[in-house]
Amino acid sequence: MTRILVIEDHKKLLHSLDRGLTTAGYDVIAADTGEAGFYYASTEPVDAVVLDIMLPGRSGLEILRDLRKSGFSAPVLILSARDTVNDRVLGLDQGADDYLVKPFAFKELLARIRAQLNRPVAGRCMSLKADDLEVQIPTHRVLRAGVEIELSKLEYRLLEYLLRHKNELLTRAAILRDVWGELQSTETNVVDVYINALRKKLERPELKKLIQTIRGGGYSLVDEADGPSKSEEISDS
Repeated sequence: MTRILVIEDHKKLLHSLDRGLTTAGYDVIAADTGEAGFYYASTEPVDAVVLDIMLPGRSGLEILRDLRKSGFSAPVLILSARDTVNDRVLGLDQGADDYLVKPFAFKELLARIRAQLNRPVAGRCMSLKADDLEVQIPTHRVLRAGVEIELSKLEYRLLEYLLRHKNELLTRAAILRDVWGELQSTETNVVDVYINALRKKLERPELKKLIQTIRGGGYSLVDEADGPSKSEEISDS
């Protein structure tokens, strides 16, 4: 299901957008602060973002700029009461794909979202790969050596996170924070449980072991084609 992140601090409008987009068949993540919206965009698999500009604390334009700098490539549609040409130009120059002025017709918002989702964009990351493993971002389809693999929602989120940070040392604490959104003790075994579940689904005796354990550190998804791992000591366990 296509997932849309809506970042809007007006609670009534946010609820209306959440309900309307859900009814239209989308999976919606609703965020009422800029910080929450940026967190979700950075850690969740998101297909499109509907973004308000006038947010308390971190503005929509700051969020948009920082997301694009980090390589975030999903389409972003700005919703704003700011309706001057300069405002629209500024939003588009910061990396927005479309700009819709409030008040707006919900049917028009839906049409603009569909247009962005259906439009191929040069440079947009459509898949993540490591060796013979591929994750197709728009459909959340996972393939290993050409064979499709069914993952749970959390397993998919963990795998996408590992792929986006392949060849990096990822501590259990970092994985908990970025995938689960929790700052809890690294003694918990939830990361180990999900890593083992991924290994069982992704690995076969004739294939390379991609997810490796870093002694005393955490885990790394290793892609030799992209160069050596940034971690120093690796165990196959």
